[in-house]
Amino acid sequence: MTTPKLMIEPSYWLETGIKLEKVNNLNIFKFTDELQSRSDQLLEKSKLGLITAEEKAELDGISELAQIFTYANSVLASESTWSPITSEKSLQKEQNTCANIATPQNL
Repeated sequence: MTTPKLMIEPSYWLETGIKLEKVNNLNIFKFTDELQSRSDQLLEKSKLGLITAEEKAELDGISELAQIFTYANSVLASESTWSPITSEKSLQKEQNTCANIATPQNL
């Protein structure tokens, strides 16, 4: 039988640890400066072997939240670079700006 993993739920930081930031016309999820700083502190303590069980549970929750952000941001980014509306507009623009450069062959 495995021992359950102690972790602070990622939802704990929903109101205080998350911000939206515009990057290249795309809103992405990021940690607030405070939560990023806390994550860095906990990672350093973990590397030095000085982290407590409570801090490890906190770090595990923050790490889980980072994985969720990575997934959500990648989905947002992929959907923003391609959509039927954008593709149709691009295709129309290309059709209006292309030139036929085919030359007849001498037979």
